[in-house]
Amino acid sequence: MESRRRSMKSASVDQQRRLPKDSDSVKASDALPLPLYLTNAVFFTLFFSVVYYLLLRWREKIRNSTPLHVVTLSEIAAIVTFVASFIYLLGFFGIGFVQSLVIPRSSDDEEDLMDEDEINDYDRLMLKEDTRAVPCAAQSDDCKLLSSPRLNKKIIDDAIPLSSEEDEEIVKSVVEGKTPSYSLESKLGDCRRAAAIRREALQRVTGKSLTGLPLEGFNYEAILGQCCEMPVGYVQIPVGIAGPLLLDGREYSVPMATTEGCLVASTNRGCKAIYASGGATSVLLKDGMTRAPVVRFGTAKRAAELKFFLENPLNFEALSLVFNSSSRFGRLQSIRCAIAGKNLYMRFTCSTGDAMGMNMVSKGVQNVIDFLNNEFPDMDVIGISGNYCSDKKPAAVNWIEGRGKSVVCEAIIKEEIVKKVLKTDVASLVELNMLKNLTGSAMAGALGGFNAHASNIVSAVFIATGQDPAQNIESSHCITMMEAVNDGKDLHVSVTMPSIEVGTVGGGTQLASQSACLNLLGVKGACMEAPGSNARQLACIVAGSVLAGELSLLSAIAAGQLVKSHMKYNRSTKDIPSI
Repeated sequence: MESRRRSMKSASVDQQRRLPKDSDSVKASDALPLPLYLTNAVFFTLFFSVVYYLLLRWREKIRNSTPLHVVTLSEIAAIVTFVASFIYLLGFFGIGFVQSLVIPRSSDDEEDLMDEDEINDYDRLMLKEDTRAVPCAAQSDDCKLLSSPRLNKKIIDDAIPLSSEEDEEIVKSVVEGKTPSYSLESKLGDCRRAAAIRREALQRVTGKSLTGLPLEGFNYEAILGQCCEMPVGYVQIPVGIAGPLLLDGREYSVPMATTEGCLVASTNRGCKAIYASGGATSVLLKDGMTRAPVVRFGTAKRAAELKFFLENPLNFEALSLVFNSSSRFGRLQSIRCAIAGKNLYMRFTCSTGDAMGMNMVSKGVQNVIDFLNNEFPDMDVIGISGNYCSDKKPAAVNWIEGRGKSVVCEAIIKEEIVKKVLKTDVASLVELNMLKNLTGSAMAGALGGFNAHASNIVSAVFIATGQDPAQNIESSHCITMMEAVNDGKDLHVSVTMPSIEVGTVGGGTQLASQSACLNLLGVKGACMEAPGSNARQLACIVAGSVLAGELSLLSAIAAGQLVKSHMKYNRSTKDIPSI
C-alpha cells in the first residue's frame, strides 16, 4: 500500500510528513477476525445491551437502598464489556472527530485527500464495483492488456500532465478504491482539477486512452450539481447555421448542432425557399407542461370520487391556490383524470414561464397531493409520475392533448421557387407527402410520426440551445401537410407540432455555448416584460426550422437527389479499412 503524507504548515511537521505510514498498523476494526460490518454490529449490540442492563440494575439498587459500589459478578462482566465496547467505538468513530476539535485543520489540509485515516463504510460500498481488476466480465485479451507495462506507459504518456505530486497520490488513491471518484469536487474544491484526476484514474483502471476527448477550455464549475456528474471532459459537436429563416416578419439565424452531413445544408435550402416566397407564419396553440401522479384506493368507487372532486369546476380555484403557491410562474391550467381499476391518474397542466417546467410542475403537484391527503386520507400515493404525463416517451396523450408548446407553422411556396430552388414541382411534392408522410406512416403504425425527419431538426436545435435531448421524442411529434393552392400553381406547406418542450432558463441553457446560441436567436434567458415569451418564441423557431427541413428533404426525394447528395456530403472513409 502506498505511504500517505500529511501536509502541515509547521516546518518540523512538514519533514515528518514524508515518513511512510505503516498500512498494517492495528486499527479498531481489527478487534475481531470478522468483516467490518459484522464487527461493528457486534460492538454496537454489546454496548447498548450492557448499558441497558446496568441502568436496570442500578435502578433496582436505588429502589432497594443497596449501595451502588456493591456489585455482583455479572455486573462486573457488564462493566468490563461496556468499557471494551466503548473503547472500540471511540477508536473507530470518535478519535478523528475529537482531534478535529482539538487541532483544527488548515485549509490546505482540508484539500488533501490523503489526510484521512479511514474510509467510511458507505464509501466502501459505493466503491465495491470500482475495485475490479479489469473492466469486463470475462478475462479477454483486451482486458489482459491492462497489466501490460507497455500499455500503461502509453496511457501515461497520452494523459494530460498532473499539476503536482499530490495529484499523483490522489489518482493512485482513486485507482486503489480508497477515494470515491464522485467526491473529488467536494473534497478538492476545484472542479477542473477533479475532472483531470478522475480522467487519469479512469484511463489507468480501464487501460483505455481518452486522447481526443478534450479537458481544457470548459467551465466545470458551471455544471457542478446541475448538468453532469463525474465529468472527465466534454464532447465537441459542430454547430452550423441555417437561414436566415423569415418567420412572422423576423429573420432568424438558426444554430444546429449535428454530426450528420447535409442536414444543415438541406435546412438552409428550405429557409431560402421560404424567404424567397415571403416567409412563414406560426401560431402558438397551447402552452402548458404536464405531470401526472398515480394514486390508489381500496375500491374503484373511491378512485372515482377523487376524479369527480378534481374535475369539479367548483373545486378548481382552491386547488389552483395550493398549486400556485409553489412558484412565482407556475399557474395551474387544468386537471384531467383517467381511471384504471382502483388506480387514478391525475394529469396536471400548468404554465411555467420561460422554463421548460418539469421541476416547477412537479413541486406544484406535490403541494396538491399533500392537500388531498387531508380530504382523502385513504389515498395511497404510488408515484409523483405515473407515465400519463407523458415525459420522454411516445404517447398518444401528448399527440392529442399536447404537452409543452403546441405550434402550427405554415408557408406558401411560389411555383417558380419550387422549380428553381427546390428542383421539383408542386404536384410531385403533394403526391409524395401523401404517400410517404401520411399513408406510409399510417401503414407503419406511426404515433406522431407523420413527417419526413422532424426529429433531425429538433435534435440539432435542442443540442445547440441547451434543451433536454431526450425530450426530442415527444417534441418531434409532427404532421406535415402539403396542398396545391392558387389553381394548383403554388404549394401550401404546414407542420403541426403539439408537444414542443423547450425553455430559455435552467438546465443546459445557462452554459456558455448554449447561451450564445440562444442569444443569437434573441431568446436568451427570461423575458421580464412578458414571462414565458422567450420560450414560446423558441418553440415557434423550432417549428419554423422543421418546416424548412421538411420542405427541402421531400424536394430532394421527389427530385431523386437524396442518395446522390448523401454520397457526396455524408460519407466518410476514416476508420474504414480498405479492401
